[in-house]
Amino acid sequence: MATSTLTAPRLTRVVVHPRSPAGERYRAGRESAARAPGFPAEPAINLHYFGGKTLEKLTFTHVYLGGRAAWNPDDVQNIDRALPAAMSDPHLNNVIAQYYQDEKSTTAFKPSRILEGALPNPVYRDTIESLIATLDQANGLSGFDLASSVFCFMLPPGVVLVDGNSTGRHQHHAHADERPTYNPALGERDEADDSKHGLGGYHGSIHAKRGATTDTVYYAVGVYSEGANGIVAFDRPWKNVAATFYHELCEARTDPDVEDAIRAGDTPAANKFLGWYSNKGGEIGDIPMEEAGADLSTVMKEVPLKSGGTVPIQLMWSNAVSGPEGPIAKKHKPAARA
Repeated sequence: MATSTLTAPRLTRVVVHPRSPAGERYRAGRESAARAPGFPAEPAINLHYFGGKTLEKLTFTHVYLGGRAAWNPDDVQNIDRALPAAMSDPHLNNVIAQYYQDEKSTTAFKPSRILEGALPNPVYRDTIESLIATLDQANGLSGFDLASSVFCFMLPPGVVLVDGNSTGRHQHHAHADERPTYNPALGERDEADDSKHGLGGYHGSIHAKRGATTDTVYYAVGVYSEGANGIVAFDRPWKNVAATFYHELCEARTDPDVEDAIRAGDTPAANKFLGWYSNKGGEIGDIPMEEAGADLSTVMKEVPLKSGGTVPIQLMWSNAVSGPEGPIAKKHKPAARA
């Protein structure tokens, strides 16, 4: 276990465009690393293991919101092909393997579903939490090992995502003294927290009471990045969606309980929930986005699969090279945990 302690950083579990109001907001309170062309080695911003949970054997599924009428079937087909292919690709997983002591991480995809029903716009965190409860009531969580599963909630075109609750409560960082994201009485919220200003998605968890037990349910949510909504890095919106959720799933694999760390606030108790996290850069997907700066094409790429073809992803941070790293044919040694 790493002995490092967090020095009141802004804990994040979001994907944002680094050159946007959202990027500036989430970067505030974190020390920024120096950036240079070609991504020189930056060991000072490597991930540290804080002793928390990781999801070595990940199961995930896609949940398309807004009903069939809101989705182009071709987009659904492309996302359902590309994201599972990326998550299971041996050469991409060779980068992630260093964060597990036995280097034997795996992923499994369960068939996607489309949820019918009107979707509010914008969508808040408590919107997603309500949808999880609805799924649970309809036995939509059955058949999943909740301790190692992530439900990916995909927003249809035009729907805005907010990192905050509709009631005004927000948790996007560890400091509890900032003003609420949204004040219903005043009709105000901080626009830097939404997908119209650089937010692409986030991952988190809820503690759901199910009879006499309480289960943790892990989720990720992301927008249909197109035009001025979300993070546009590719020539087709479905590719933006796939890359955003690749970011979130890799973060969930290496730091699933960051939401509990955020809930713990600016206290030492937050540390015990963190898996792999950088004091100066955030999670495994955050650091490359920050290093990329204005040129997202340096980290959001279409990369070759070992089985053939390509997939749109975001490069993840690799402690082994102290920088973003793409598909590799050979695993690195396990990353140091102390």
